[in-house]
Parts: sequence; C-alpha cells; structure tokens
Amino acid sequence: MIAISSRPRLIGQNWVTISFASTLYLCPILDLLLADVPLHWHAELRLGLQEALVNAAKHGNDLDPSKTVLVRFSIVQDHYWWVISDQGPGFQPPCSPRQGYTHHSDCYPENYADVDTEKGSGRGIYIIYQLFDYVEWNSKGTELMLCKKVRNNSRLPLVG
Repeated sequence: MIAISSRPRLIGQNWVTISFASTLYLCPILDLLLADVPLHWHAELRLGLQEALVNAAKHGNDLDPSKTVLVRFSIVQDHYWWVISDQGPGFQPPCSPRQGYTHHSDCYPENYADVDTEKGSGRGIYIIYQLFDYVEWNSKGTELMLCKKVRNNSRLPLVG
C-alpha cells in the first residue's frame, strides 16, 4: 500500500510525503516522485532514486513488510529534493553530516562499491553520489537527503 500526503506541485516549498511498505516493486513510487521532473532528467534520476529506495527497503528494512520507507519530496525553484528514511538499524554512511557538497573529492563513495560483495551492496551508494548534486546522510545512516538542480546545470544528464 502507498500512502501520499498530497500530489507534488510543480513549484513550491511544500513537502509531499509518500510512504510504502518495504518492497522492491518501486515503479509506481518512482513515477510519482518523477512526475514533475523535466523529462530529459527522468532516466538519470529514476536510476538514482531507485538505488536509494532499494537501499532503504532491502538493506535498511530488510524487506520487512511491517516496516515502511518514507519519502518526502519538494521542488524549490530548479532544485528537486528527496528525503528517504527507513526503519532499519542504520549504517556508517560514507560522509558525515554536512559534507554533502564535498562528496566527489572528500568522501570517496567508490570505497563502498565493494562494501559487502556477499550481499552485493555498495554499488547503489556510488551511483547515488555520481548522479545527485547534493547527498547527505543523517548520523545514524537511516535517512538520506538528495538534491538535483535540473536547470542551469553544469552538465547534461549522464543517463538518457
């Protein structure tokens, strides 16, 4: 079941909240989260958001259907924001809080690409850091804040 607080508005400062039971069936959720994003950014942001949601449901909540993933979404001018929370025990994020803008040079998320080869985890974290302009974890590793500036960006989408 998916619960939505309200449909995302084109531009505003209101946060829309979507919650769902831990699952890997993410197509309808991704469609909702990308509804107002410019079309040429859909493929790239879909990949990044899918990785973040899979991490929350699978690694955070251990696919426990009694636990939920909570996503808050907002658009502020040309900045698209997502905050993804899970109910898991957390993990040590690759960057400490407030280092989000320095991730490309200081946090080395590529070190997470082989974190746990038995579970296949870490690849998603690397992808997230490559696709979003701002990435910040809470200190417990149970909440991830992502931002993408879609206009006047210094690059075109990587995926398309």
